[in-house]
Formats: sequence, C-alpha cells, structure tokens
Amino acid sequence: MAQASATFDSIRSDLSRRQYAPVYLLHGEEGYYIDALVDEFDKILGDDEKAFNQYTLYAPDVEPAAVSELCHRMPMMADRQVVILKEAQAVPAAKLNKLAAYAGSPSPTTILVICCRGAEAKAKDLIKAINSAKGVVFESKKLKDYQVPAAIAGYIKNKGLTAEQKSLEMLCEFIGNDLSRLHNEIDKLAGILGPGAAVTPEAIERNIGISKEYNTFELVDALAVKDAAKVFRIIAYFRSNPKSAPLVMVTTNVFNFFADLLVAYYSPDRGDSALMALFKLRHPIQLRRYREGMARYNPFQLIEIISAIRDFDTKSKGVGSRQNEHRLFHDLMYHILTAPGNIRR
Repeated sequence: MAQASATFDSIRSDLSRRQYAPVYLLHGEEGYYIDALVDEFDKILGDDEKAFNQYTLYAPDVEPAAVSELCHRMPMMADRQVVILKEAQAVPAAKLNKLAAYAGSPSPTTILVICCRGAEAKAKDLIKAINSAKGVVFESKKLKDYQVPAAIAGYIKNKGLTAEQKSLEMLCEFIGNDLSRLHNEIDKLAGILGPGAAVTPEAIERNIGISKEYNTFELVDALAVKDAAKVFRIIAYFRSNPKSAPLVMVTTNVFNFFADLLVAYYSPDRGDSALMALFKLRHPIQLRRYREGMARYNPFQLIEIISAIRDFDTKSKGVGSRQNEHRLFHDLMYHILTAPGNIRR
C-alpha cells in the first residue's frame, strides 16, 4: 500500500499495481519527477471514464472549498475519480492548509493529487493531515552533482543503450542535473540509434550538438596537462560559438576541478580508492585528470588559481571591469597555465 512518505519509484510501482492512496502531495524543486508522476495518474482512468471523472484544476483559480466539494462527489459509472490540482506552489500556505480538513478525512472513491512544482510546500497542516490519513507526501529533490553520472548511466541502460565513459561525462557536463532535458536528449538518441546501440561521443556530437573536441570536459583535461595550444583552441571555439558552452557553466567546472585538486593534496590518503571515494567517482579512469593535475600544479599555484577564478567571476559580471567576458576568460586561462604560486602573506 502507498506510504505517508515515498519515493518516485515506489509511487510508480504502487500505481502500476493499482494501489492508490486517497491524497498525494507532490512537491519540490525537481519538476521532472512531478511531471512524470502526473502522467502516471493520467493513466488511471480509461478514456471512456475521464470525461466525467477526471478533473485538472489550477490552485490560483479555485478555492479550497470548491476542491473539497468536488472531491466528495461520487464517481459516475466508474470506481473512482481523479482530481489533479496543479500550480499549488503559486498560492500561500494558508490557502493550501484549508485543504487539511478534507485531506484528513478524504473520500475513498477520489484520488486527489496536489502538485507544488518547483517549490517545497510550506503547508504544514495539510502535510500533517495527509500523513494522518495514510496519504503520500513526495518531495522531488534536485539530483546532487555526484548523483548525475549514475542517473545518466541508469537511464541509458533503461533505454536499451550502452555508453562509454567519455559519453557519460559529456552528457553530465553539458546537461547537468536538468532531468527533463537529459531524458529528452537520451530519448532522442534512443529513437535515432535504435535498440542495443552505443552512445558514442560522435553520436552525441552529431545528434545533440555537443562537440566531442570543443567542450568543458576537453578543456579541463587540457588544463590538467597544461596543453596550452589545446586550451586556447577550445576557448577560441567557445568565443565563436557562445551558445555551445556558456562561460558560467565552463567556469564552474574549471573551478571545481582546481578546488578538488587542492582537497586531494591535503587528503590524508591519496590512494586511488580513497580519492575515488572522496570525489564519488565511479571508474578509476576518472582519476586520470586528477593525477595529471597534481603532477603539474602545487598547492600554492592552486590557491592562486582559485583566487584568479573568483576574480574572473566578479569581473565577468561587470564589477571592476568593462572587458568582454571572453577576453577576461582568455586572460584567466593564461593565468592558470602560468601561475607561479605567489601567495601574498
């Protein structure tokens, strides 16, 4: 049976077995999971039942009393009715709390789904009432950065595809934790490549538009080995194709790499297993760039580089400089490659 607190997978599993709770509250920052669950609720009734027994309401446009009244109605020529209340994040908690009386004593023939997409619900009375009546409260959280590679690999496998490590890292760095975009892009690849195909860097470049040579992943690799020619070739591409790699995203990845190198330097255990656990890496090959970087940058250089990146971030926003951000980024790359490690004491 559905639980008072549940996961995305457990809710989908319950729905597939036709085990329904009387009230669901779907809330949280990650909209993908909420949208996917709403699609599942939309499948509960057959097409011939929906006309009289399924209702989609919008919280800013309807009063809680009207929602409660609708939920108390008996279904017509069906075992149950489904009421989906969307945009609940757009109304005050006090208004949502007015549904607590219904949620605490819900109709057994109605499934009420309340959606707070993109925000955490603050309606404590409503949440308490849902829990007391064996309803379901699901918080849809954004994936942490370290969880993204596993999520990408899992979804690719689920679609019947395979992927090499570089492909996973390209998707991770360029799509990040935007699950809606991630699933859309992988769905597109699955449709183009077909069952059992391999998702290669070439396939990503050809079908998604991420260059296998000019991307953040390759830039960080080039910085790790101090390949100046490759670094400036990549940033020249970024400047000519600004939509291919927004500098705010590129800078974040560069910063994270050098910050991680500094952490690695002061780690009490620098063995492969320890560093993999520290950075939540899934494959030993991912350690390569860290080993390359530690061989070429000492801690003093890293501190200077991190400071320079922060200075770039400030100036690129127009604070203390009017230079074009790509010009500033060019200077930052030169600073990183030539940093002497002079730390002011």
